[in-house]
This record gives sequence, structure tokens and C-alpha cells, in this order.
Amino acid sequence: MAGNVAGVLLAAGSGSRLGQPKALVVVGGQSLAARGIALLRAGGADPVVVVTGAAEPADRPGDTFWVHNPDWQTGMGSSLAAGLAAVPASCDAAVVALADQPLVGPESVRRLIAAHQAGASVAVACYDGQPRNPVLISREHWPEVVALAVGDVGARPFLRAHPDLVARVECADTGRPDDIDSPEDLARVEELLAT
Repeated sequence: MAGNVAGVLLAAGSGSRLGQPKALVVVGGQSLAARGIALLRAGGADPVVVVTGAAEPADRPGDTFWVHNPDWQTGMGSSLAAGLAAVPASCDAAVVALADQPLVGPESVRRLIAAHQAGASVAVACYDGQPRNPVLISREHWPEVVALAVGDVGARPFLRAHPDLVARVECADTGRPDDIDSPEDLARVEELLAT
């Protein structure tokens, strides 16, 4: 019987190209941090850990673990390490999601958790065959994931080093992995959410 699967939301970036911290960006009436928390919860991840850095969102649900990454400027790797370190011992895996991908659907999280329950120790959401986010990683792999996550990369080096472990889970019908990195990206995502 698999233990709980936590959600880890990486929301520490300053959004330098966007001109504001991504966690605070409001899309469709919700901050990207709040949307990411809702995504993980609706997909079945419990508890949810949010890693902040450049800014601290004002809308902080009390049933969520909030972790400040003092090294957020070093990139995503330190945020991933901070998030995994904060996951309670009762959880044997975590779904890692990025705050700047608000079009990802909760069903992708559900499918990754289902793959884990079926025996996968690593599962990656794919969109038309291309691996993206979110990603589920079992606890036994976290030390190596963290060791390889240096600078502005997350789990990718670990995933590339162990393709035999990766269960690819098609999620193109559940949402889109569009990143918000620039004002143009933000405008495009807002347009897609409005349709």
C-alpha cells in the first residue's frame, strides 16, 4: 500500500523577464501560487508544500506548508531541495509542479499518482509525447534528485540519468504546459483562460 503523495509547488522565482515575482501574478482572478496549490489539491496531492523566495504571497492557506528558500536566487535546484526536505515523513512520493504553468490540469496530477500507485517510482506528465511537468518522484530517489539539481534545473538531470525508471504519462487531453516567462506569455495564457 503506497503512502501519501505530497505536492510540492515551486514558486520562488523573481520573474525577471516578467517584471514581477511569478507567485504573485494574478491570472483568472487567482495568484499563480493559489492556482498551483489548487491544482495539486484537486489532483489528490496531500499535503501541499509551497516553496517561496522572491516574494511571499498574501493569500497563504493555513492547511499548506510554506517554506522560504533563502537561496532562491541560485535557481530552481535549491527550491526543489527545500521543498522535498519539507515533505512530511508520512509521504513516500511527491508531485512537483511549477507555479508558472497555470494551464496544467488536475487530472495530470491524478494520473501521476495513479501511476505511482500502480508501481512507478518516477512518473512524468507528457504532452503529445514530450515530457514536461508535473513530475512525480518517490522518496528513495530524492537524495540523488537533489544532488543533481544544481543551479536553474530541477529534476531533469536525474530523469535523463535514469530513463529506465521514468513512466511517461500522456496528459495532453488534461491541459497545457505553457510557461509564463514574459509579458507576452502572460497575455497568451490569459487569452487561453478566457476562451
